[in-house]
Amino acid sequence: MIYYLKNLLLFLVVIGVISSCTTQSTTSLFNGKNLEGWHIDVPAMDSIPDAINPFIIRDNMLVSLGTPGGHLITDTEYKDYRLEIDYRLAREPGNCGVLVHASTPRALYKMFPKSIEVQMMHENAGDFWVIAQDITADDMVKRRGPKEKWGIIEGTERRIENLTNDSEKPLGEWNTMVIECLNNKIKVWLNGDLVNYGYDATVSSGQIAIQAEGSEVEFRKIELTRITTLSEKIPK
Repeated sequence: MIYYLKNLLLFLVVIGVISSCTTQSTTSLFNGKNLEGWHIDVPAMDSIPDAINPFIIRDNMLVSLGTPGGHLITDTEYKDYRLEIDYRLAREPGNCGVLVHASTPRALYKMFPKSIEVQMMHENAGDFWVIAQDITADDMVKRRGPKEKWGIIEGTERRIENLTNDSEKPLGEWNTMVIECLNNKIKVWLNGDLVNYGYDATVSSGQIAIQAEGSEVEFRKIELTRITTLSEKIPK
């Protein structure tokens, strides 16, 4: 009987650990028809009458035209979630990114909101760029440069290089990026490979933003799954 109770308790402990982090239903942040649930922040549109909106819908896809530079930002703030994105640079190598935990607009170079960027630039996908926020990763000196040059504002070392160099698909093919934000940690997978992991982030919630940063990028899926952390503990 005692042996049975011990094994039952062990089973309950294991189940408790496994279930301490569960996911809820998945929501698409992009409806394939319009930009409902998002708003744009494109500085050029403030003063240039004929400046275009660089974020359009084409063939049921969200397309970032790349110019003029700016961001498409969710109206809602999010915390503890997994974001899955299918994207491709369809025409030529270029630059784009997803910003998580975004807040104050135009905090860097009068363009970028406070956030942590997950890079989508060709051959650099998965890099972190800190934007008036910060995050820690392993092997920081190797991946970020000399510590005395680190910073979160203009003129400092804000890039934390990814962990792999061969996870991207060839130009024109679809990539799947998964970004998991849980508490103050961020994990990034690209096409199934873990390409970055950061912790001790200075922020753990905020809006999500898509960049227009010089290159045309197509998005066919942007799905968010909330992660619920259970606080219940098994009685001793």
